[in-house]
Amino acid sequence: MEFRQIEYVVGAVEHGGFTRAARALHVTQPALSEGIARLEAELGVALFDRVGRRVLPTAAGTAFIEPARQLLRDRTVLRASVAAVIGLTAGRLDLVALPTLAIDPLSRLVGAFRHAHPRIAVHIEQPEDATSVATGVRSGQSEVGVAELPLTGPGLVSEPLAEQEFILALPASSGLAGRSRVTISELADVALIVTPPGTSMRRLIDAAFADAGISPTIAVQTEQRESILPLVGAGAGAGILPGPLATTAATANVVTAALSPPVRRTIGLVWRDGPISPAAQAFIELSRDLRRDAP
Repeated sequence: MEFRQIEYVVGAVEHGGFTRAARALHVTQPALSEGIARLEAELGVALFDRVGRRVLPTAAGTAFIEPARQLLRDRTVLRASVAAVIGLTAGRLDLVALPTLAIDPLSRLVGAFRHAHPRIAVHIEQPEDATSVATGVRSGQSEVGVAELPLTGPGLVSEPLAEQEFILALPASSGLAGRSRVTISELADVALIVTPPGTSMRRLIDAAFADAGISPTIAVQTEQRESILPLVGAGAGAGILPGPLATTAATANVVTAALSPPVRRTIGLVWRDGPISPAAQAFIELSRDLRRDAP
């Protein structure tokens, strides 16, 4: 079994086919197909079902992919650790974060990291929920995640970054506009703009309303978080958003208020319990420095 063959299998899964994988890995499609076929012959099992021009992972292929990603990640860590003796002069850091946390605090962390290590390229994935963040890190697809805590599970290490408070964003024409604080109970009949069930933001909102013994009035449901404030400004309803997102993007047509009781979440970093690359270690250390320097 060769590392190149493992790369071919992971590439075929991640890119959705042999042709696209070959293009991404800069090899010919016949060479990739032949490499996978030799690996299948060595393992004595088919890793893919060939359906016309499509290829889909078999049960064996699905079982193969996660340890394969971890093996490739560990090889990258090994190479990077050797290269670290001359400094972080090249390479890539793969991060995964909830979409709202990619805005804050991740953008600030990545900016500081890139300033310190300008030759390290950063790639960010943004799944919908914390469980997917954990899966991305555990599988080796990403090295460091930013998510709500606690995030438990085997093979993971986590560390808190900050407490993040959610605030209410209202159209300036709302009867609640001008209030510095609004109770959850007062929102019983207020039309809300929310993300779909299962998302991190929606889970927090539903929990806050359930604790108050009421149900939210859903006016608009959207997967596009960045559209919530424009919708609020257009008068479509109110939104409950992370404080940094709401305050930095508020306009003349949008006013904000604190919620009572407060709606908060603990956010932090998560990484695999094992060897990590020098770039990932530098990112974690930088986040610790910024947290210590925070007011």
